[in-house]
Amino acid sequence: MVLTAIRDYIEYKRQHDKYNSLWQNVSDEEVTFAAENPLESDFFADFYNVPFPAPKNPKFTFIDLFAGIGGFRLAMQAQGGKCVFSSEWNSYAQKTYFANFGEMPFGDITKELTKSYIPEHFDVLCAGFPCQPFSIAGVSKKKSLGRETGFKDKTQGTLFFDVADIISRHRPKAFYLENVKNLTSHDKGNTFRVIRETLEELNYSLHYQVMDGQTYVPQHRERIMIVGFDKERYHGEEQFSFPEQHEPTRSIKEILDPNVDPKYTLSDKLWTYLQNYAEKHRAKGNGFGFGLVDLNGISRTLSARYYKDGSEILIPQGDGKNPRKLSPRECARLMGYPDEYRIDRVSDVQAYRQCGNSVIVPLITAVSENIINSLGV
Repeated sequence: MVLTAIRDYIEYKRQHDKYNSLWQNVSDEEVTFAAENPLESDFFADFYNVPFPAPKNPKFTFIDLFAGIGGFRLAMQAQGGKCVFSSEWNSYAQKTYFANFGEMPFGDITKELTKSYIPEHFDVLCAGFPCQPFSIAGVSKKKSLGRETGFKDKTQGTLFFDVADIISRHRPKAFYLENVKNLTSHDKGNTFRVIRETLEELNYSLHYQVMDGQTYVPQHRERIMIVGFDKERYHGEEQFSFPEQHEPTRSIKEILDPNVDPKYTLSDKLWTYLQNYAEKHRAKGNGFGFGLVDLNGISRTLSARYYKDGSEILIPQGDGKNPRKLSPRECARLMGYPDEYRIDRVSDVQAYRQCGNSVIVPLITAVSENIINSLGV
């Protein structure tokens, strides 16, 4: 049974994750060996030694869409949840996810075959879906004709459509979506209006709030949290509220290593360029420039472009030294990932991107706790 499951899984990955050469190079002999000698196989070594395995006696199940490197999964597993399906198209993020959970996420969630692997029943859907604009031309035309419009008409062609489609098909007890703060103003407010109307049309009660990660980590990072509960089950009477926000209690110096590789120190050329760039914009009355942090304070928002020059979060070093970038491990800490989390299975460039695209884990965990308490599982 194990051998058949492994073979089926790898054959699926070969056919549908062609951008990932890992699966294309696995021979039938290696598959057989991995199944028959799991603890001796390098190929499945991470599967049997992952730092964050699923709970043995789960209280509920969830799926992890647009999974990134697994911030939502950490949060939900902390509540006793078992992930029964994950999806992430980026092969580097897949590698980090696999190293920590022993599961290689499925690829393109827009493909019908990928969706067919989602179990029929699960309790919570989690998704940090990308923000995209919606076309309202077709919707306006239908309304002018007095015809009803469904979520397929309003959201077709966007990645949110796939989230709504899965919610519609499987009707989980609840969902938890996360996005950038500007989702509410994106496309002059049309994007969020369509999202809100679509989820309400699917008969879910909505709770949403912009929250700042600085409550939990020394980083100013605002994101919108969108939580929904199935009205067919809870009738809009769920006892849910978002965790209280408070002023920062942690400082950036708490996440720094005492001895960091000199390679993270800015070169004279780059440091000069950043100073000149900031001065040029300052003279024009603009606020653009590098962010030299107060070690007793918090940082700006970590972005996926941090690998380029680290300009938004620079660490002063004193003694006439140029400032330095955060190391990938420090970036992971800034996002709330524990030090046991494996981020070294990819290059520094990819690790920076993954952290910048991720979620604040303790914030997601706090919201997740309130969601699960409201489910009564």
